Amino acid sequence: MDFKVIISENIGATWVVNIILLIVGFVLLVKGADFFVDGAAGIAKKLKISTFIIGVTVVAVGTSAPELAVTIVDAVKPDGGSVIVGNIIGSNALNILLILGISALICNLPSEKTTRMIDMPFLIFVSVLFLILGIFVGPYEFGYTESGQLYLEGVMNWVCGIILIILYIAFMIYNIMLARKQSKAALEHAAAVSMPTTVEAPVSYDGLKWYQKFGPWYEQMKLKTWFLAVIAVFGLGMVVIGAQLVVDSATVVAENLMNIPTEIVAMTVVAFGTSLPELITSVSAARKGDVGIATGNIIGSNIANILLIGGVGALCTGVRGIPFTMEGMVGGIVSVIAALLIFCFTVFSKSKSLGKIAGGTMLACFIVYYVFIFLNQYVLHVYLPADTAENIIQTIACV
Repeated sequence: MDFKVIISENIGATWVVNIILLIVGFVLLVKGADFFVDGAAGIAKKLKISTFIIGVTVVAVGTSAPELAVTIVDAVKPDGGSVIVGNIIGSNALNILLILGISALICNLPSEKTTRMIDMPFLIFVSVLFLILGIFVGPYEFGYTESGQLYLEGVMNWVCGIILIILYIAFMIYNIMLARKQSKAALEHAAAVSMPTTVEAPVSYDGLKWYQKFGPWYEQMKLKTWFLAVIAVFGLGMVVIGAQLVVDSATVVAENLMNIPTEIVAMTVVAFGTSLPELITSVSAARKGDVGIATGNIIGSNIANILLIGGVGALCTGVRGIPFTMEGMVGGIVSVIAALLIFCFTVFSKSKSLGKIAGGTMLACFIVYYVFIFLNQYVLHVYLPADTAENIIQTIACV
């Protein structure tokens, strides 16, 4: 649905309606992802899988569902695809620098050996690969404008999409095999220990008002596998609808009412909106001390953003491909630096964890990055904004 067509004659009504729709979309994204994570993670825990594996697979896919929905919604439009790279890169920068930074300030986030030796290096690898595919594989133009601004206009084509999806399938197969190994070991240990089974007392609703009964009832129902499956499917539906509202309303407000370029919108408003599930999940997990989900969620989400969402986006856009500009290149470099930061802080620290110094450093980098984005747009003009090079994009896409 395109809200610009419906109320384009009344600017005041356009502001009000699209702001309301933006808020509703964010609420659906957050609560939908919350239900999805509850259901999917609950089912996974019944299989006795470690919290990090749950975080890097089930929870990561669940919290990346908004980015995936936003990507598909934008890619299938006849002139869509312009927010895909910005959404992926903006979300990845937010995930590590902001979300993991806040989580590390709340409590130390220790890492397992497999995380440091496999998952983090793999994240660095796919972050660099995304840059290479976007810049060098498809047709591209790179140079300086007459005014001295750098510009890059490239296209990430469907071949790149296939490469990314194959890598994501391989990553998931590796984690599924690891999860099965952990589950088998847990079952063998449980059989050897043979702990007595405890029976939970039924929840009492006496003295509670009707709205106070939902919390205890919800927690009790989460013990049932069929209910976990229902809320997972229901939550995913909420995420898809919320993503549609966020894309349309945020684009209308920023582009048509505030004249902000599309990629800036994608890397800020849309990226923040679709990263809210990761923020809530990771911060909540950190506060509860469940650091496996907090770190696994972010690492898994970033890998899913690049491989799954980038791959699906490149395939859904068809022959025209995904536009890749200087803003994408700069954001991609920041994403690589962010991945290197968490790797270095964990590998070279004595505790092998992300602490308050790491959290503070990542938050400082986040602030610097977003200040630079806006300074370049309105003051510095180091590189050419994507919206002023639309004709170049169309020319390259047709090559």
